[in-house]
Amino acid sequence: MAWIIATKLEMTRVVKDDKFIPVTLLKVPALKVVGFKTIEKDGYEAMIVGVVKTETELAEWKTTLNKSSFAKIVEFPINEGDSAKYNVGDDVSIDVLEGVKVSVEGFSKGKGFTGAMKKHNFHGGPATHGSKFHRALGSIGNRKPTRTHKGKKMHGHHGDIKVTIKKVPVELINTEMSVVWVRGGVPGGRNSYVNLIF
Repeated sequence: MAWIIATKLEMTRVVKDDKFIPVTLLKVPALKVVGFKTIEKDGYEAMIVGVVKTETELAEWKTTLNKSSFAKIVEFPINEGDSAKYNVGDDVSIDVLEGVKVSVEGFSKGKGFTGAMKKHNFHGGPATHGSKFHRALGSIGNRKPTRTHKGKKMHGHHGDIKVTIKKVPVELINTEMSVVWVRGGVPGGRNSYVNLIF
């Protein structure tokens, strides 16, 4: 199992076999291996990857591990023995994404506090004939016992949850621009971070 951090740019389309295929452009920043977690010391194996802020700081961080040199640091679980493939300070390349299917993991757009009709797609009540039940939730519990069941779909916080889309084909890769084209939509807004798992 391997992981790559990317930022969402925008959506477009590509032509393949006389068909338009919707794709999302993902920019892969400069990634460095910051460290490892081991079974002997931590009880599990993981690789710590950092997103380098600027190219000028690439040489500085090699002498001292300064967390301020990274815009984001993520810890990824790895399989036993995968830590031997990388060393601290190695670059993480996108060449390994050529012709594979990935799982895209990210956080959906946050929409704040919303009603039940927008959050759960309820159809609501009658709109005319003196009805006072337009966008209300309706009954939320029993008469006896008088309580609301756990997990009841109600109004509240909407969005900003972790979403994972599996088996997403990688359509194109531009190693010079460090951009990856993946099929379909990707959770989150522009410039939000997503994880590519393969």
